[in-house]
Amino acid sequence: MTSTDPALARSLTHERAHHDACRAGLAAMVDGAEEQVVTGEDVSASGADAEVLGRQLRGQARDLRELPEGPLFFGKLEFAPGGGEHAGQSYHIGRLRITEHPAAPPLVVDWRAPVSRAFYQASARDPQGVAVRRRFGWAPGSRGDSADLTGLEDEHIGGGRPDRDGHRDEGGRGDRSHEGTSVPESRILTGEIERPRVGPMRDIAATIQPEQDHLVRGDLAMSVCVQGAPGTGKTAVGLHRAAYLLYTHPQRIRRGGLLILGPNPTFLAYIAEVLPALGESGVRQSTLGDEIARHPVTALDDERAAAVKHDARMAEVLRRALYGNIGTYADPLVVPDGSYRWRVSAEELNRIVDGVRAEEPPYGIGRERVRTRAVRRLREQAEWRAGPQTNAWARKVSGSRPVGSYVDAVWPRTRPEEVLARLLTDAEALAGAADGLLDADEQKAILWAKPPRSYKSARWSAADLVLLDEVAGLVEHPEGYGHVVVDEAQDLSPMECRAIARRAPFGSLTVLGDLAQGTTPWAAREWGELLGHLGKPDAAVVPLTIGFRVPEAVVGLANRLLARLDVRVPPARSLRRDGELTVRAVPDAGDVLPATVDAVRGALAHEGSIGVIAADPDVGRVREALRAAGVETAGPEELGARVAVVPATLAKGLEYDHVVAVEPAAVAEAEARGLHRLYVVLTRAVSRLEVVHARPLPW
Repeated sequence: MTSTDPALARSLTHERAHHDACRAGLAAMVDGAEEQVVTGEDVSASGADAEVLGRQLRGQARDLRELPEGPLFFGKLEFAPGGGEHAGQSYHIGRLRITEHPAAPPLVVDWRAPVSRAFYQASARDPQGVAVRRRFGWAPGSRGDSADLTGLEDEHIGGGRPDRDGHRDEGGRGDRSHEGTSVPESRILTGEIERPRVGPMRDIAATIQPEQDHLVRGDLAMSVCVQGAPGTGKTAVGLHRAAYLLYTHPQRIRRGGLLILGPNPTFLAYIAEVLPALGESGVRQSTLGDEIARHPVTALDDERAAAVKHDARMAEVLRRALYGNIGTYADPLVVPDGSYRWRVSAEELNRIVDGVRAEEPPYGIGRERVRTRAVRRLREQAEWRAGPQTNAWARKVSGSRPVGSYVDAVWPRTRPEEVLARLLTDAEALAGAADGLLDADEQKAILWAKPPRSYKSARWSAADLVLLDEVAGLVEHPEGYGHVVVDEAQDLSPMECRAIARRAPFGSLTVLGDLAQGTTPWAAREWGELLGHLGKPDAAVVPLTIGFRVPEAVVGLANRLLARLDVRVPPARSLRRDGELTVRAVPDAGDVLPATVDAVRGALAHEGSIGVIAADPDVGRVREALRAAGVETAGPEELGARVAVVPATLAKGLEYDHVVAVEPAAVAEAEARGLHRLYVVLTRAVSRLEVVHARPLPW
């Protein structure tokens, strides 16, 4: 069907008019939210209730005001006359519910609503009552002007009626996009997936595929691990799952909070706009380092020390070091009380300590239990001799010097920094705590070469902060989140996993990663052990292997390298046949930089972003060569730049339309798991990959 087809023209006119109505409806919703804030501030209620109500109303108004500009719907469902609950109805699907009035039928249904699921799941095999699924094509970069609606496509799924304008499939397409192996035949869907990547990550609400939708809409109580090959959308799945849970369980999630954990600040900047675009703000997006940062990182461990500190055995070493402070009491506890002197024997005092310790409470709570039980024994004596005692009496005894001296002696107050600093500076203390766990060489590796005068002057490494968090969690459990999304999880150490587990003791996790992209010395080789450290050993591991981002030619090259990696993951498949792969060999190492400049100049002839990725030591030379050739460059943190020069260690999670991979052998040799790093580098390309090399290729 051509763009001059009368039926198509009528459909576009009708849909543009509906979009204008949606725009007016959204403006009314914003005005109504602002009015509710004013009304809510005058509400007659207690101060606390009014404050809570005001905060909620202001938050709703802010979320509506700060919605990014853009089209208000991307799809439409028309249900067949016999289509069950929604028979004969039609719904536009968008990122936010829009209505002219709270009691009126919606102009746009939120993509997370139950009825919207059919937009992603309905197929010829399972129509779910849907007669027609319509996709809308918008001009690239549209800010939501109705004139930017440039096309539409219908899929007649259930053999239903044509739409009210008599329009059927543009180009006569049927619904074969969800059968698992064929390329999506919708030009609009394909165009959206392949749209150039410039700037931050976009949401994928318009392009979610059935297998992704199943994961997004999983139950809140379910923890899931997504083993996602490059380009399968695992990060997008995690973010959309977060948005779905906020929509479906708003009170439960907001009460506990939702945390997104990414590998580094560059990655967080890249994904920062996804949730706001879906109408969700106020979600904490952070790195684990920021979550546990009790002190700035001012020291650097060597590889051996870091490996030992990140090992799961350190959890028991630290537990022994902390609880090794607990002692015994040799004398009876005597508390003067007027003409009386209450007494508890040393044997009974030590039985109190043993009983509390057997219960294994957090260290800080255990200390207070010891105090409370000692005071209870004293109160029993007092009430037997002198009658009932008041709570004020108990508080006075609890704060008395003899009771305080007893508690300090048997269960001393301590700080995590004191425990860890003593452990890492005192070889004898470390030997006692690590007996049977760490050998002599491992103990020597983690001892500080230059002990500080006190823990207050200590210089802490990144691994030390993980250990401090472990001790702090033993002293007092941190408040947990309702749900945590963990991206690039394959790179987490056992001790880092434990830090995350402490933040979701009763909540659920969405764990995202790819074992083939594990680049840390302690990277996981299988998911079972890592999920155990995360406290979710029974979480389902779901593979995503069908790629929508990385072209087939690039996936094929990466799969050749995959065979050399020590992981058991299925090879990726791509549904994209449009990509380009070029391998440019040069005769001498001195020719690599000129060839890189030529490759970038060639890439500039195409639309989209360009990532020039090299081994970290080579990045400076690559950047200087490009600048000398007049090519303006930026770093990976400058989102939206046309040409970014990226160290291989920062490439994870990023994507570029055109990638120039400089000297793969140098990337592979730069670190112990360099082949895994190279696998990451090769799979950052969305449209074109050009490999420039003088040395033999490592695949």
